[in-house]
Amino acid sequence: MSGLIQDSDEHRAIREAVRGIAGKYGPQYFLERGRSGGDIDELWADLGAAGLLGVHLPEEYGGGGGGMAEAVVIVEELAACGMPMLIWVISPAICGSILAAHGSDEMKQAWLAPLADGTKKMAFGLTEPDAGSNSHNLKTTARRDGDGWIISGQKYYISAVDQAEALLLITRDGDLSNDGRKALSIFVVPTDTPGLTIQQIPTSIVSPDKQFTVFLDNVRVGPEALVGEAGQGLRQVFSGLNPERILVGAICGGVGRYAVEKASDYAKERQVWSTPIGAHQGVSHPVAATHIDVEVGRLATAHSARLADEDSPAVGEAANIAKFAASEAALRALDQAIQVHGGNGLSHEYGLSELWFVTRLMRTAPVSREMVLNFVAQTSLGLPRSY
Repeated sequence: MSGLIQDSDEHRAIREAVRGIAGKYGPQYFLERGRSGGDIDELWADLGAAGLLGVHLPEEYGGGGGGMAEAVVIVEELAACGMPMLIWVISPAICGSILAAHGSDEMKQAWLAPLADGTKKMAFGLTEPDAGSNSHNLKTTARRDGDGWIISGQKYYISAVDQAEALLLITRDGDLSNDGRKALSIFVVPTDTPGLTIQQIPTSIVSPDKQFTVFLDNVRVGPEALVGEAGQGLRQVFSGLNPERILVGAICGGVGRYAVEKASDYAKERQVWSTPIGAHQGVSHPVAATHIDVEVGRLATAHSARLADEDSPAVGEAANIAKFAASEAALRALDQAIQVHGGNGLSHEYGLSELWFVTRLMRTAPVSREMVLNFVAQTSLGLPRSY
């Protein structure tokens, strides 16, 4: 299916490599692992061995030396193969990007190569039950204890922490915060550290990447766990949040492509009264409209990735717009594909309905559509703050 994105030879080769690996497994593999609570370790290992997990990370630390533009191609193509991978966004993208920008040389040596080759994973611990989108209001607190820190608190809706060797944890720095300033500090906390426990959150999301509450009860970390400078976590965390928004746009672009392709193929083959249903404008026009929406979202995502790679100050606005446009488009495309399939759209055989909740999550996470609209209203349009 043709689209508006015109790949360079390099990006075309990356897409073909992704499709070659994903094709060995197929969308039913991904869905069955999601339904059963299983893992995708074989697929993850193959992607890592092919250099398709750390393409955006520095070469000197085992990465591919590319950027967000290349990461977008990989994440989108996996989703277009029916494999929307939250863990790709979390581990090599968010965590890898923050460590690459702010970690010590020792921390980069220890973590970036394993994240890039897939032998280790890292979860991202930001969200909390009471903080919502307000990262200034975190309650998980780190306090100095000798040469290290003691951390206590709770994190909520932490994806795939059961798969991870460590948690990149965003905390309120209890020693540097006061009534006028909420200072944040970031730590790499091994998931087997005493005092760290997890509890799965039952959800309707069909994905190998499950959601968890993380409890931290007097968890002690040493000085080597600190990322960058204490108290500078808010600035540091944005090294991962813009890539997160961009790559959620990529996931949604891929899901949108998958849905439009499934709808188009079915509309060509399914006949009623000896006529393919795709010959009727009541079917073809809505599918064509969702294709347009998806392509616009893909263009916005690709543009935001270019701005990220250029280190442009406009990347924040572009990343938010891309995430918004692509997630809205993917949901419309998926809904329309289910409608075209009729009752078959809810059948496990066709693999559409299971994608609904993970795609719907992208409308809320990592930043809700309402917060994107707040950002655009205030930052792009100069309207008064609403909160």
